[in-house]
This record gives sequence, structure tokens and C-alpha cells, in this order.
Amino acid sequence: MAQLSDDCFAFGGPMMSVDEAVGLITARVNAIADLETALLVEADGRVLARDVAAPLPLPPFTNSAVDGYAVRNADLPQAKEHALPLDGRIQAGGLAQTPIKPGHTARIFTGAPMPPGAETVFMQEDIRIDDAGKIVLPPGLKPGANVRPAGEDIPQGQIALRAGQRLRPQHIALAAAFGLTSFDVVRRIRVAVFSTGDELASPGEPRTASQLFDSNRFMLMAMLRRLGCEVSDLGILRDERRSLATGLKQVAGGHDLILTTGGVSTGEEDHVKAAVESIGSLVLWRMAIKPGRPVAMGIIDGTPLIGLPGNPVASFVTFVHVVRPTVLALAGALPEPLLPIPVRAAFTYRKKEGRREYVRVFLRKGQDGALEVTKFPREGAGLLSSLVETAGLVELGETVTGVEPGQSVGFLSYANLI
Repeated sequence: MAQLSDDCFAFGGPMMSVDEAVGLITARVNAIADLETALLVEADGRVLARDVAAPLPLPPFTNSAVDGYAVRNADLPQAKEHALPLDGRIQAGGLAQTPIKPGHTARIFTGAPMPPGAETVFMQEDIRIDDAGKIVLPPGLKPGANVRPAGEDIPQGQIALRAGQRLRPQHIALAAAFGLTSFDVVRRIRVAVFSTGDELASPGEPRTASQLFDSNRFMLMAMLRRLGCEVSDLGILRDERRSLATGLKQVAGGHDLILTTGGVSTGEEDHVKAAVESIGSLVLWRMAIKPGRPVAMGIIDGTPLIGLPGNPVASFVTFVHVVRPTVLALAGALPEPLLPIPVRAAFTYRKKEGRREYVRVFLRKGQDGALEVTKFPREGAGLLSSLVETAGLVELGETVTGVEPGQSVGFLSYANLI
């Protein structure tokens, strides 16, 4: 399990910026050291534990990139077309042991090995066959055209996959091309997830007239699983400091991270701060972000705890900017910065200087074909419909005070946030 000192996240500033928060996390969270083996077909989303060097060149042999006719460079037509007799046929998966004869061509197919001596391939659509059955080759083709040399993609011995990469389908394809069947990966990060609040009921359980069904917990667990975590659903903790403290302490030793939602503001019934301080240490982040200013982070028996706001949009946004980098750091993953894509604003908006804001937006094509975004018509960090109906977030930095139609803004697609 992760073991951090009680003052690991100590911060003396009055309000922490998003960049300061992420920098603090990535610099001070220690990656877990436990490794395991994942089969190729099960490795998607896992974090690679060791570099993978190419055990063979890709491609492993020189081959044709097209269906066509292989020739020696010495027989390439120069100023005018030239007819060569056909000698041999090599198909994909076949052997090419017989050298091509001078002044001859061989029929070859995509992926087939080049016959010894042949260095160039004419595409089949570029040739014609004369009355004598010879292959008429046009002039002007460059030597080596339409041939994939051995090791053209990756030479043998080169580092092809780096430790810390979060494996995606393209990484798995590359490993399969090397003939590998498994990876050494970091074991899954174990996360305990709670919701807090007397106002919550779990779906499927009775709900009083003054309660809401708990949605945050299920959203956060889904986001964690997309990050490859092993998630423990620990239900709802009620608004009482002692029971909160007991519940948090019980799970600290068996998990790498504790994640809570709700109860982290400064109200009289927000008890997470006091509960954590009674059994560990906590710095309450007044993070300069909207939505989502109340975010807590602390340490309980060496295990980091993050407390997210109770409003679902705020919880979603702060998960992306606080929990996501924490999970990646715990897994020893390479940084995966969120890079907004420039798009054109089709809305007006005003904001305060000194904090970063995330505006929920629709994405569409303008009349000129350029991508533009429009704002969700209603405000409020409790509107789940604003996450369901929109395509992503516009990021407005700390120095920005407003947006006008036609202005370039940074767009973050929900699909790229986890």
C-alpha cells in the first residue's frame, strides 16, 4: 500500500491553483512497487512496469508493400517503358529463396518477402502486358519504391514500449506483432470509495421524501475503473464525525487511496475535515477552480485521502484534475497532461480573475465548417443533465475574465478526460 508522511501535502497558501495541486500530487505521491503479469488480451488500461525492447525487427523481413511486380534496380526503365519476361510468383506467407534473374520480373503480393536481388516493386495497376506476355514497366519509378525494408518500423533492440505507459489497444497490437503474450504491469490501484451525507440513499434502497439517490459514488467508481483501478464500494457514511473517522480508518490499511464525495465544505454538517484530522492529517484545499472549490486531501495511516465536493458536476471536474493525476502517480504512470483543443466560441461568458473555470459546452460545426462550442443554457454544479447532454468542457484560465463569440477557447472532450 502507499505509505506517505502526515505532512506530505502540507501547503501554506490561502488558495491552491489547479497547477499547484497537480504538481504537489505528482511530486510527492510514491508509486506502488507491486507488479504482476497481465496476458496480452487482458492488458488494456494497465500500466507497463518495465520497458519492452523489440525482440525482432518490424517488419521482420523485407517485403512488398503492394501487389505488383518485383525487379532489380539495375533493370528499372529509364527514359522509356521496358518489357521484361515474368519469372516466378511469390505470395504472402510464401518463401522467396530463388534469386531474381537479371532482366526479369517476378509477380509479388502485398506482404510477400522480396526475392534475393529484387529491390523495387511496380504496382500492378501501373503496368501492362504485351502480346508476347511480357510485363511492360513504365519509366520514372524511384529505386526501392513500394518495398518495406526489415526493421523499417522498429529495429531489433530498440525500446518500443516505455515503463509507465498506460497500455492502449495500439500498444497491445505492437506487442502482439513482436510475438509477446504477456506484460509485466503495475498491480491495480486499490481505491475505497465512500459517499457522505444523511441526505443520500443508495439506488435500490428506500428513499425518504427529503433524500436523494446517491449518484456521485457510482460515477466516481466508473471513472476509477476506466483508469484501471480495483474499486471497493463502501457505501454511504452518515454525517457524524466518529462514524466517519471509524469508517475511514478501517479501510486505510488495505487500500492505496480513499475517495469520498460530499461533506468537505465548511458548513456545520460537513464533518469529513474533522473526522480525518482526528485520525490522521488533512489540508483542506480551497482550490481556485469552478466548479469544485472545496476539495480535501489528507493522509490516514500513510494512505492518501481525497474528499471531493458533493455536487456532481463539481465532483466530476475535480476528479479529472485531482484524482486522475493521483491515480496515475500511484501507478507510476507517465504524465498524461490534458491538452485543450482550440475551437471557436459561440457564446458570451464572464468570470472572475484568479481562478480556473470549466464551462460545459456543446460541440458543433459552424456554417464555415469550423468547430465551435455553445454553452449549456443553465448554470449549477448539481445539474447532471449538463454532463449528459454536452460534449465536454471549455477551460478558462486564471487570467481570463470573459469570452466573446468568435474567440478561440480550449475544449476538453469528455472522451479524453479519463
